[in-house]
Amino acid sequence: MRLLLLLLLSLPAFAGEVVLENDYVRVTRDAAPCALSHPPECGNRVIVALDGLELTSNGARHMLARGEIAVFGPGESYFPPDGGSFFEVSIKQNHPQAQSPGEIIPPEKNAMRYDGGDFFVFEEKLAPGDTRARHSHSQRVVIQLNRARLEQWPDGEPAKFVETVPDHPGFSPPVIHVVRNVGDTPLRGIIIEFKPK
Repeated sequence: MRLLLLLLLSLPAFAGEVVLENDYVRVTRDAAPCALSHPPECGNRVIVALDGLELTSNGARHMLARGEIAVFGPGESYFPPDGGSFFEVSIKQNHPQAQSPGEIIPPEKNAMRYDGGDFFVFEEKLAPGDTRARHSHSQRVVIQLNRARLEQWPDGEPAKFVETVPDHPGFSPPVIHVVRNVGDTPLRGIIIEFKPK
C-alpha cells in the first residue's frame, strides 16, 4: 500500500482542478485526489469518462468510452485514469440528508448504470422531439455529454427552455417536471442522484 501511495502522489494528475464542491460532493476534472480513498472526505467515488481512457484498479485494466462510469466504494483504491479527460465525483461521507421532492416518480427512458445504498447513477437519454412524462429528481450531480435544447414544465412554475452545456458538472435541486427535447440532437448525460431517506 505504501508503494501505491508513493506512486499516486508522484503522478501529476493527482492534484487537479476542483470544478464543483458543496456539502455533498467534490468534483475534480482530470485529477483523482480520492484515488486512494484515504482522505477523510473521500467516500464513494464515481469516475465519469469524457474521452476514451484506461483505468486500473486491483491489478486489472478497464477501458472506458465517453459517458461510461466506474464506481468505487470507501476503502477501494485505483490509479488516476490515463489517456483521456474525466471527472472524479467524490461523495462526501458525512453529507447532509439529500433534499427530495414531495412525490417520487421515476423517470422513463433512461438507463440505470449503478444502484447503491445512498445514490444511483443513470444515463439520461431523450431523442429529438421526444417527451419524458412527469417525473421527479432528488438533489443530483448532472454531467451533460452533448448540447441539447429542452423545454421543461416544472410543477408550480412556468414553462422554460434550457440549453445543456456539455462537460460542465452542475448540482441541481429537487424537482418534479415534464421535459421535451425540442432540439435536433439527442439529450445524453450522466446523472448521480441521491436517494431520498
